[in-house]
Amino acid sequence: QVELVESGGGSVQPGSSLKLSCVVSGSNFRTYTVGWFRQTPGQEREFVAAALNDRGGFRNHLGDSVKGRFTVSRDNAKMTAYLQMSNLEPGDTAVYYCAAGSRIILSAIRNHGSYPNWGRGTQVTVSS
Repeated sequence: QVELVESGGGSVQPGSSLKLSCVVSGSNFRTYTVGWFRQTPGQEREFVAAALNDRGGFRNHLGDSVKGRFTVSRDNAKMTAYLQMSNLEPGDTAVYYCAAGSRIILSAIRNHGSYPNWGRGTQVTVSS
């Protein structure tokens, strides 16, 4: 059974930075593509970023709304994925989820239905 636990959320002012962590247990972490999504009330989950497992290596992909501000990384030894968020804006306010799955192809990484395993989420609030 795969378990994902996010941490690092909080309330910050615009322009601030936060780093989210996602610990993945009970799995062969190295084989997983790890995605980050966010959701606000009444809205569908929005793709934020993914570290795509590509033939043993990893390629990072970002959603259009966060390019240039967010970065995604992972530490396979710690079985942890990270989402570094900089220059946060009020529009970034949401619950952030990490998700994991194997054999996710590039064309599917932005689809939340591609990921069978999910964390419970961590709240990020950006306001002045």
